[in-house]
Amino acid sequence: MVLGKLGSALHAAVQKLLRSPLVDEKSVKELVKDLQRALLQADVNVRLVMELTKRIEERSLKDEIAPGVSRREYVIKVVYEELTAILGEKSVPLTLKAGKPNVYLVVGIQGSGKTTTIGKLAKLIKKKGHRVGVVAADTFRPGAYDQLHQLAEQADVPFFGEPKAKDSVKIAQKGVKHFTSEKAEVIIVDTSGRHKEEKGLIREMQQIAKAIKPTEIILVVDGTLGQQAAVQAAAFHAATPIGSIIVTKLDGSARGGGALSAVAATGAPIKYIGTGEKIDAIEQFVPTKFVGQLLGMADFEALLQRVKDAEAMPEKELAKAIMSGRFTLKDMMAQVEAMGKVGSLSKILSMLGLGYKVPKEMQQTATENLEKWKVIMKSMTEEEMETPKCIHRSRTDRIARGAGCQPKDVKELLRQYSQSKRLIKSLRKRRGGMRLPGMLGGQQLPKGGR
Repeated sequence: MVLGKLGSALHAAVQKLLRSPLVDEKSVKELVKDLQRALLQADVNVRLVMELTKRIEERSLKDEIAPGVSRREYVIKVVYEELTAILGEKSVPLTLKAGKPNVYLVVGIQGSGKTTTIGKLAKLIKKKGHRVGVVAADTFRPGAYDQLHQLAEQADVPFFGEPKAKDSVKIAQKGVKHFTSEKAEVIIVDTSGRHKEEKGLIREMQQIAKAIKPTEIILVVDGTLGQQAAVQAAAFHAATPIGSIIVTKLDGSARGGGALSAVAATGAPIKYIGTGEKIDAIEQFVPTKFVGQLLGMADFEALLQRVKDAEAMPEKELAKAIMSGRFTLKDMMAQVEAMGKVGSLSKILSMLGLGYKVPKEMQQTATENLEKWKVIMKSMTEEEMETPKCIHRSRTDRIARGAGCQPKDVKELLRQYSQSKRLIKSLRKRRGGMRLPGMLGGQQLPKGGR
């Protein structure tokens, strides 16, 4: 696993919280300490760790949580969001322009895994159906030509190079011209590394870039450098605004967390990460997926969507009022309209704390009724919406005429309202399973809860 030790420590911290019988201030503070220990051991910057965990603690304890979302769920969401934020939040794809050759100039300090990464990247892009060619323009390191030639053969992509030539700029130009004439869609150019000497690397990068006008310049950074990786990334990013980064050697690095967070802090996007020695040990860097894997909970979509929907509920304040005991037809109307916006009755029930799965056929019946109810309630006066008890026979007939329905439909709505009001009162006292009347026709639903 990528960043195995960090992932194990973060997973253990999250599982400890999930097993805790009560998520309170004490358990949140214990989680924060566990996270600090795990991140510091992974060489993440001390100041960044303190700022990160402070935000996690404050949000977990002070944020207002939407109805229907437990504090346990919310704390896990906060941890996920804050860890993702320091890694860039969004996946940034490699730029591929149609109708012209895409030229990628790859640079990196000697020993960073630059040439190996080119072989991996070439194979990855070829697997996606593109015609790829690689150019050996590293004239500084002995053996660079032969290494890239072998990697090109493993990746099954064409190779261009001049083993005895010394002018890297001319080789790069010739290689790009050659593969352009061969109708290659992607051309990847290797360059000379410099041992701990970023200025020479950047100078050569600028010279070659001026000559071949690359689509993008990619910096390869050694993940075992930890926080020091930021020095290289910052120098690169200052030299060119069109760069992207690949972080290598993350499969067994105890300092990989430091490298990733440090590089991300420069603002240059991390597009790929190297996860091993083999030719296919490279993957696109997706911060959300990566953090999910670290926490040992790869699929956060259900939890995040649940919390997101609850937080976006237009009637969040209304739900609080309902749960405190107030419930009028006006409140019911707001609920009905919200159900249409969110798109699922089961989501609304979950947000109100029921936590049940509603059968599809029941959802369909309820949805059909909701549309009818909306029309009926829009035919009512303000007094009738606030005080449904005042609706007698003559008012029922008038409302039915205005809604274009039968009086029995109005009566059915009032019956549903009365049952729903009783439900709301019982909901506050609910323990385990319960009978859900009203909107769902008095069906017995399975036990649920948070």
